[in-house]
Amino acid sequence: MRETAYAKINLALHVRGLRDDGYHALETLFAFVDAGDTLGAASADADTLTTVGEFATALDNPFDNIVMHALTALPRPDGLAIALEKNLPVAAGLGGGSADAGAVFRIIRDRYGLPDDWRERAARLGADVPACVESLTCIGRGTGTELQPVKSDLTGMAVLLINPRIPLATGPIFAAWDGKDRGALPEGQVSEITRAGRNDLRAPAISLCPAIADVLAALEAQKPWLAEMSGSGATCFALFEDSSVRDKAAQTLAADHPDWWQMKGNLR
Repeated sequence: MRETAYAKINLALHVRGLRDDGYHALETLFAFVDAGDTLGAASADADTLTTVGEFATALDNPFDNIVMHALTALPRPDGLAIALEKNLPVAAGLGGGSADAGAVFRIIRDRYGLPDDWRERAARLGADVPACVESLTCIGRGTGTELQPVKSDLTGMAVLLINPRIPLATGPIFAAWDGKDRGALPEGQVSEITRAGRNDLRAPAISLCPAIADVLAALEAQKPWLAEMSGSGATCFALFEDSSVRDKAAQTLAADHPDWWQMKGNLR
């Protein structure tokens, strides 16, 4: 069995305040790109994980990997040998680990079925994991686990992901947020929410990683439909109405910034 761990992007991310439990109250519009890590799975006597790919070395402890935690979170009659091709950068605002866990849930769903409480089990692995299991456009509230499916009018839009190859941990970004509630997520179609929304973590992320501003400026210079930072960074994305324009932008940026990581795809 093979599954793609679809890269997650936040078309909008509004931080509304700090909750009593210490987590931040969020309103976000999740979307997913039809590219990412890939996972292969085969029956085995016990659960195992092998990791290859450009960013495999960032996962230095396979037994503490979220893929292994996802495997142990779900009851099954036998083991699974997982081969993970790590194509997405780590600590990049793309939900890479959560996407990997979501792909494991789908593998187990298709092979054995999922328990009724799978959403709670997924949420215990990470706030983004429930959304990554379905990997479809939705609105997330609370810590990001309270999901509202939405029909997207941006499905199929061309996407370019750019990362300056600088890992950026989520905790320090939230700690650098200024605490101001700048208002609720807009209403309307997905395109309208995306246009009128914002990413409240962009400013604190740039303060800790100035290269993000360079990436956004380079993307904006390509005249996309929209360019924004995803999650807590450092990955930024640009949406294009035409894939040929996206491809030309990708070629230009690869020539101008050969040290930046990039991935092309389309919104699911």
